Amino acid sequence: MKNRILKTPLVLIILAGCATMNDVVRAKNEGERREYPVVCDQAYDIARTIFRNEGSDTIEDHRPEGYMLTSSGANGFTWGAFMGAWVEPVKPGHCLVTVVTKRKMAVNAATTLTESTFHDRFAQAVAATRPASPPSTLPVTVNQAGCTKDTDCKGNRICTNGACGDPSASAESTR
Repeated sequence: MKNRILKTPLVLIILAGCATMNDVVRAKNEGERREYPVVCDQAYDIARTIFRNEGSDTIEDHRPEGYMLTSSGANGFTWGAFMGAWVEPVKPGHCLVTVVTKRKMAVNAATTLTESTFHDRFAQAVAATRPASPPSTLPVTVNQAGCTKDTDCKGNRICTNGACGDPSASAESTR
């Protein structure tokens, strides 16, 4: 009987610290938000890929409403977490991504995916989708007419009528 009395408060304390998926939805405005230079369809796909790559369970897809919910199971370090991501357009070609993660057990010291880690992965994915910038080149001036003076020609060649040529050929043509 004494053990039962001691266990009841312990169970209540543990259960009081448990998060639910509804807690994630209610905490949307408390989540970590960042704006990215991608269209929202692409942002949504990136968010889903991050959750999958981080080992999430089934993803509840609420694409028409612009959000998704998922969870991660317990492992050797944590009891798991509930997670949600919201994707909202802010201006053409830019999307606001909000992420909320809640530990299933408040007493967990670790979680499977933090909001900061999610955004780090998101930024990496956005950078990977951007085309590489072309290499910087200095402008090259090309004289369409050929040469204008002897120093434009290589070696001992000379400029005659806008074309580099052998000096002996030039001397013969002047005879």
